[in-house]
Amino acid sequence: MDIPFFYEPSLIESSSLISLNEETSKHCIQVLRMKKGEMICLTNGKGLTADAILQSDHKKHATVSVQNIQTVQPEERKIFIGISILKNNARFEWFLEKATEIGVTEIIPIIAKRTERTHFRFERMQGILIAAMLQSKQSWLPVLHEATEFEAVVKLNLQARKLLCHCAETCRKELAEMRFENEVQILIGPEGDFAPGEIELALSHDYLPVALGKTRLRTETAGIVAVALVRNGKCEQDEKEKVSTVSD
Repeated sequence: MDIPFFYEPSLIESSSLISLNEETSKHCIQVLRMKKGEMICLTNGKGLTADAILQSDHKKHATVSVQNIQTVQPEERKIFIGISILKNNARFEWFLEKATEIGVTEIIPIIAKRTERTHFRFERMQGILIAAMLQSKQSWLPVLHEATEFEAVVKLNLQARKLLCHCAETCRKELAEMRFENEVQILIGPEGDFAPGEIELALSHDYLPVALGKTRLRTETAGIVAVALVRNGKCEQDEKEKVSTVSD
């Protein structure tokens, strides 16, 4: 049986005794019916994991003693995705869950001209990311931003390969055929796609237009496909080294 895995942001390298928050305490003591002396695993969502033993089985303020702490290195490839908020909230939540499982680095909910819903429940969405991180046994929680206007996202000064997924009938590179550096930023539009002016703005800020295949995808599906293709794509540096070796 797997050791129960919980999110504990207060975990640091020098932790020895930790008081669990009320939600985690309730889950341990009332839901899982755990007792003093039993073991759980913790992560702070920033690369630290720890084995810990229950010292107090209080249903609201359980405490644990930390036995050992390990550092998990992050994925070498960083994936930043800006994606439009969706009218159907459940679909956006599905995207957050699956993108976390795949291993996205940062998520920026976008408000574009054609975005139909602008209300963003940050705390609920953060909870979905935490649950997905724990379910997939990861130790790095994606950074979730507040909803941001498209123009502000485009102007972010990220040191990353910048990609714009859109459906306009213009020249676009196939994302599945590309090679990537270790930092990639992807923008995904709302139902109805980005407006022409938004596409022009992104291109003027050095975004490369890309396509995700021959079929038209829903926003949340496009987001997952894009994250998966970049996560599993070949490294541009590897290709350069391969060409160099052949030339030598």
